Amino acid sequence: MKNLKLWKESPGRKPLILEGARQVGKTWIVREFGRKYFSDVAYINFDRERAMSEHLARTLSPEALIHAIEVLHGNRVDPDNTLIIFDEVQEEPRALSSLKYFCEDAPDYHIIATGSFMGIALHEGTSFPVGKVEVEKMYPLSFLEFLEAYGKPQLKEAIEYRDMELVASFRMMLIELLRIYYAIGGMPEVVSKFVENGDYLEARQTQELILDLYRNDFSKHAPITLVSRLNQVWDSIPAQLSKENRKFMYGQINKGARAKDFELAIKWLEDCGLIHLVHRVSKPQIPLKAYEELNAFKVYLNDIGLLGALGQVPPKAILEKNRILTEFKGAMTEQYVLQQMVSEMHIMPYYYSAENSRGEIDFLIQSDEGPAPIEVKAEENLQAKSLRAFYDKYGYKGIRISMSDYREQEWLTNIPLYAFMRWMPDLSK
Repeated sequence: MKNLKLWKESPGRKPLILEGARQVGKTWIVREFGRKYFSDVAYINFDRERAMSEHLARTLSPEALIHAIEVLHGNRVDPDNTLIIFDEVQEEPRALSSLKYFCEDAPDYHIIATGSFMGIALHEGTSFPVGKVEVEKMYPLSFLEFLEAYGKPQLKEAIEYRDMELVASFRMMLIELLRIYYAIGGMPEVVSKFVENGDYLEARQTQELILDLYRNDFSKHAPITLVSRLNQVWDSIPAQLSKENRKFMYGQINKGARAKDFELAIKWLEDCGLIHLVHRVSKPQIPLKAYEELNAFKVYLNDIGLLGALGQVPPKAILEKNRILTEFKGAMTEQYVLQQMVSEMHIMPYYYSAENSRGEIDFLIQSDEGPAPIEVKAEENLQAKSLRAFYDKYGYKGIRISMSDYREQEWLTNIPLYAFMRWMPDLSK
């Protein structure tokens, strides 16, 4: 909401595209934004308004489109006081193309386009208005946002203000809340229902409904030849993450599977915001991008709660530190850390593993001083053999993210899982 308000007040404002996977709350936030900061909202849903699609087929002129919007909306569109929302634009790609002409010929209008972009990346003939729009990304609720939604804003503030003494005093409460977040995740509908009634069974049922909706979207928006492979990749992700070697293995999908058979399906899922790809680097040197290996990567879901539902992990097993999670809890913890990096820190990390070595750096991010290696521990494990070996070889201080308290050592900084997104060292130094 703060970012949307800044966009509204910007003198060089361009049409805004709000990206994000389905069900992360895009429609709600833009309509709420319109209600709070505009006197009028002209809402066009392209999944329902076929007349508008027919009009777009004839013209992309902003003047003509404004007249059509006024007919549908029933009011005049005031450039200063009306927010125009184009929702579900994946259903009408020409609505996306029209933003270029609003930017060039009618920049005074406040216009936001939203949608999951299912199928747009593969839609032939669709022109993305590069340079003519601003893009904002939206994700499932982070752990800090979950704390606020769950009625713990004071804990959220203590983490944000780095009040380490207060946070340490409520350590056990934060660990319990973190486990709840592992089970519930950050999908707004799931969180909303859980906050209302505390029912884990209903939360899981809602997660499964969202997974079903995603599968329906595969069939609705992807080329028919791709649907089966999308489902195969999607279903393989929990097993992929639970393996000791978490590089994505095509053979895990089915015996004899090859990269060329599934590359397009993986790209499609990534473009739609349903998965995150973390690539390996061949050398831990700056710039990391120069050493990125495009054919070696790990795949994570967009939400930790959906990962538990897709992997059919009982919420009770997550909440009670059940032994059956011995292998999978490491995968869930990595999923959690990656999800917070993307949504809270706006970082897409890499990972590193040396040839002929079992030692692996879970995540590697770039700072001005060099690569910053990160090791993720699901519990209070204070061993960090891979970090120590990395430090001895390259001299870069490591970061261990675990359930243990904050502590500084010569060769590493330990940061608690529930606070790392605000307590990371300043990597710009």
